[in-house]
Amino acid sequence: MMQTLKRLAAVALAAAVPSLAVAQAFPTKPVKIVVPFAAGGATDVVARLLAQKLQEAWGQPVVVENKAGAGGNIGADLVAKSPGDGYTLLMASGSIVTANPHMYKTLTYDPAKDLVPVTNVASGPQVIAVNPAVPAKDLKELVAMAKANPKTVNYGSAGIGTQTHLAAENFSYAAGIDMTHVPYKGESAAITDLMGGQIQLATPNLAAALNQIKEGKLRALAVTSKERSPQLPDVPAASEVLPGFENAGWFGLMAAAGTPKDVIDKIQKDSAKILLSPEFREKLTQQGMVPVANTPADFAVAIREESARWAKVIKERGLTAN
Repeated sequence: MMQTLKRLAAVALAAAVPSLAVAQAFPTKPVKIVVPFAAGGATDVVARLLAQKLQEAWGQPVVVENKAGAGGNIGADLVAKSPGDGYTLLMASGSIVTANPHMYKTLTYDPAKDLVPVTNVASGPQVIAVNPAVPAKDLKELVAMAKANPKTVNYGSAGIGTQTHLAAENFSYAAGIDMTHVPYKGESAAITDLMGGQIQLATPNLAAALNQIKEGKLRALAVTSKERSPQLPDVPAASEVLPGFENAGWFGLMAAAGTPKDVIDKIQKDSAKILLSPEFREKLTQQGMVPVANTPADFAVAIREESARWAKVIKERGLTAN
C-alpha cells in the first residue's frame, strides 16, 4: 500500500513539474495583446501602456494588435480561437464579456467558455461630452433640449454593445430622453466625428477624450463616476443632476480557454506588480483611471455579477444587435 501511494505521489509530482517549468519559462517568444477596437481609444491606451512594461519585465516583444469591429467581437473571437498558451491575450473592455452575450443574437464564440480571466487592469468613468457648437452649456440644459426634441441628438459610440454605447443608454434612461445612436468601430472615430460636428454627443471613456476636452475641442458636461474626477475638477458628476447615476468602464486581460493555470497566474502576478507600482499608477491617474490588478478568481466573480446587471438593463431597454 505504501509503495502504491509513493508511486501515485511520484506520478502527480512528475505531472506538475512540466507545468511549473512552462510557467517559469514563460514567455519564450513574442506575446500579442489584441485590442478589439481601433487605435486611439481607451482600451488601446491601456493596452499599450501595459504592453511596454510587460516587454521590459519579460525581455520579449509584447505587441499590440488592433482588430476592430462588431462591438469588439471580432477581436475577442480571434483570441477565443487562438491556442491556449498565453501568447495571444485580449485586452477586453467590460461590455464585451458582460453585455455582448445578452445583446447579440448570435456570437461566434462563448465568452464564458472560450475566454478565461487573467486580471482586471484598470477602471475609470466615461464623460458626457458634446461638440462646442451644441447650445446646451450643462447637463440640465442638454436634458431639456433632448426632451424638447426627441431623437434629434445624435450620439456616437465605439460600437453596438460597447461600454460607450451602454453608458449613453444608461444616461438616456436615467434622464428620460430619447437620442439616436450612431455606432463606430472605435471611440476614437466617434470622438473625431464629434469634434467635426457630424454628431452632437458621445460618452467616451475619460482616458480617450481627456486631451480634447482640455484643449477645448470638446465640452464636457459631466463625468459618470459618483464623484468628480481629479482630472476635470470643474466638471460635475452626472449624479449631481441625476441622483444615483453612475457608470464605470473597465479594461481587463483575458486569455484563450485551455491556457495553463500556472501561465495565467504568472501573467497576472507580473501585470499586478506593474499596475500597482507608483509609476504606473500615476500614468493611469493622468488618464483618469485607477489600477485594479485583481486575481483571476476575483475577476471571474466580478464579470459574472456585472453580466447579470447588464442582462437586466438590456432586457428593460430592449437593446439588441445583429
